[in-house]
Formats: sequence, C-alpha cells, structure tokens
Amino acid sequence: MPRRPNYKFERLERQRAKAAKKAARLDAKKEKTEKRKAEIAGLVPADDGFAGSPGEPPGPPQEDQPQAGLPHEGPSQEDGDPNR
Repeated sequence: MPRRPNYKFERLERQRAKAAKKAARLDAKKEKTEKRKAEIAGLVPADDGFAGSPGEPPGPPQEDQPQAGLPHEGPSQEDGDPNR
C-alpha cells in the first residue's frame, strides 16, 4: 500500500526548516556586522588576510615542506635506472 500523504505536517516541516535557515543567516549577518563595527572602532585588530582557513591562525603563509616517508620527485638514486 502506498504512503498516505500528510500535507499539513510536510508543509509545517518545510516552514520550520526555512525559519531555521533564515535565523542562522540573520545570526551570521549580525555577527559579521558586530565584528566590522568593532574593527572600525579599533576594539579588535583587523584581519590581515594571511590565514588560509578559518581554523588557521593569521600569519605568514606556510611553505610546503616534503614529509618524511613520502617519495620525492625525480630519478631514483638507488640503481640509476630512470625507467623505474
């Protein structure tokens, strides 16, 4: 037997999801506005734009360094055969 639709419940669920999404957007917008106003007032130092991701602390960019145990590019030095 097919599922019997419950239109009122489904509509209410969509409305709840929409309201939650709007609330989250409004909160993010308020936080951004507060941060911008604090930077303008000089209470919080401005972001220098060097951070690569939100969790990374601001600072100079990190250089890529080869990690131990990973193969390096270039010919093998063990037997001198470049086809290996």
